[in-house]
Amino acid sequence: MFFVLAVATLISTSACMSDKTIVYLQGADTLYAVPKQITQAFELEIQPDDELAISVDTKTPELLRPYNNKTLIGGGTTNTSTGLSNSYGSQSNLQSHVVYFLVDKKGNIEFPVFGTISTKGKTCRQLAEELQERFRNGEEKVSDAIVNVKVMSFKVTVLGDVKNPGTQTFQGERLTLLEAIGRAGDLNASARRDNVLVVREIADNRITYQIDLRDPEQVFNSPAYYMQQNDIVYVRPNKSVRVKGSTGYLLLTIGATIVSMLVSITSLVIALINVKK
Repeated sequence: MFFVLAVATLISTSACMSDKTIVYLQGADTLYAVPKQITQAFELEIQPDDELAISVDTKTPELLRPYNNKTLIGGGTTNTSTGLSNSYGSQSNLQSHVVYFLVDKKGNIEFPVFGTISTKGKTCRQLAEELQERFRNGEEKVSDAIVNVKVMSFKVTVLGDVKNPGTQTFQGERLTLLEAIGRAGDLNASARRDNVLVVREIADNRITYQIDLRDPEQVFNSPAYYMQQNDIVYVRPNKSVRVKGSTGYLLLTIGATIVSMLVSITSLVIALINVKK
């Protein structure tokens, strides 16, 4: 009987420890039972080496001719390759032009007529507003110009103890850490949830963040919760399971098998004792 109680206690303790080690966002159900305002504002900043798609919509496309160069891709009301659609709806006299730019190492782009434009520290919205102002009030005035800017080169790399490690290319500007992990097939059972590393490069600086996925406040309030271009996410394996096929992994597998067998034997013994009674 003592043996049975010991095994039962071991199983119960292991299950409890497993939950505390593996479950994401523990306590989030009560922490956010009452809605809380999202205080962390998010807008993706343009970075060096980004590829930008800049669309200019106007009802008077002839006014855009001074801005035409070899990189200009002509009209139509929608350019499906970029996902940028016109801002006037489906009016037949609308022309939309999309120009692709590569941001240089200094954070600049060379725009026809306007010359060198700095994108450093600017979001897509801020750059679009600046360009729109230039189009509407510059020498070659396009008074009805509507400008949209989109980052076309949003890449995030997820490495370590996940099901599908590798580099992800994302179409859009809003990607969270949890979404990036989900795109990598989620963490393996052997992965550590308490210390996920995010490596980020901003201009000439490199910074790292360590995040405990079990703590909802730490996850949602981390500067790394919203991914940025070229972020690297590294998921550490558990110390006892560094590499599949290693001695640690083999011992853990054998141990789990033995515990499972002991549980089955214990259940059978209890059943036989009850039958005899």
